[in-house]
Formats: sequence, C-alpha cells, structure tokens
Amino acid sequence: MPTYSELVGARLRSIRKQRGLSLQDVQRLSNQEFKAAVLGAYERGERSLSLPRLRRLGDFFGVPITQLLPQEDVRDQPISNLPSGGLTIDLNAVENLTGTDAEVVERFLRGVQMLRQDFNGKVLTIRRDDLRTLSLLLEQSEEDFDLHLRELGLTSDG
Repeated sequence: MPTYSELVGARLRSIRKQRGLSLQDVQRLSNQEFKAAVLGAYERGERSLSLPRLRRLGDFFGVPITQLLPQEDVRDQPISNLPSGGLTIDLNAVENLTGTDAEVVERFLRGVQMLRQDFNGKVLTIRRDDLRTLSLLLEQSEEDFDLHLRELGLTSDG
C-alpha cells in the first residue's frame, strides 16, 4: 500500500506529465523555485510537501490544490448499489430541474444522447458507467446517489 506522500507524488507526476513538462522544464519555468531533484523526490514520495509549497505547485501547474491530493472521498468508492443494467431517466422531469444539479444533469444527458444518437425525447436509459460518471459530477456518495436521483424526480420510481 503506497504512503500518502507517494500518492501525492503520483498526482504531481501525473499533472506534470499531462502538461508535457520534464522535471528540468519545471525547474526552468519556475525560475528555479522548484528544483528538478526536489520535485523528483516529491514525486517519488521520498520527501513531504508543506501546504504552502503544495499551493505554489498548484499555482504553477494551474490546478486547484485539491487536484494535487489523492482522492480519498466517496468518488473513489465503488457504486455497488446502482442498478447493473442501467436506469431509465425521465427526460421530461429533467426539464423541470433547477439549480446547479440541473445544469450538470442536462449537459451530461445531452452528451449521452449525442454520443448514442438517441433522441426519442421521453426517456433515456443510462448505463452503470454513465451512472457512475453522473454521480461523480454531482459529487454524490454511493449511498446518497440513488436517493438523490429519486428526490430530483428523474427515475420512474421517484
């Protein structure tokens, strides 16, 4: 089991590589603030980061500090109580949603419709993987997600 420092280091390395930067690039672009050898030690989990230093790295990479931390919350837990075959969403109920959830749900379901070219207009069956993605977007735990969908009036049993 990796240590917390190793998990943070893996996130750092992943973000650095996503930016297409080498350790030397970071050193050069940060005007030597982040030395290649020290950043490498952070990435390997051999050296711990202070919060101010972690924040400066987040600023350097242009990501919120939370993106540099390993995900330990409900978003990493399996969603075992979601239906295995998917769930039918009432698209008419989606039109009545308001607030932030409405924007996220509408945009997500529109994307699913576009990908599948499924425009029957009344219902949309979303697969287990779609449900997992939607739960992540809505930041709902496994236990809360099914209830949340029912509270929003999106499922046929809601």
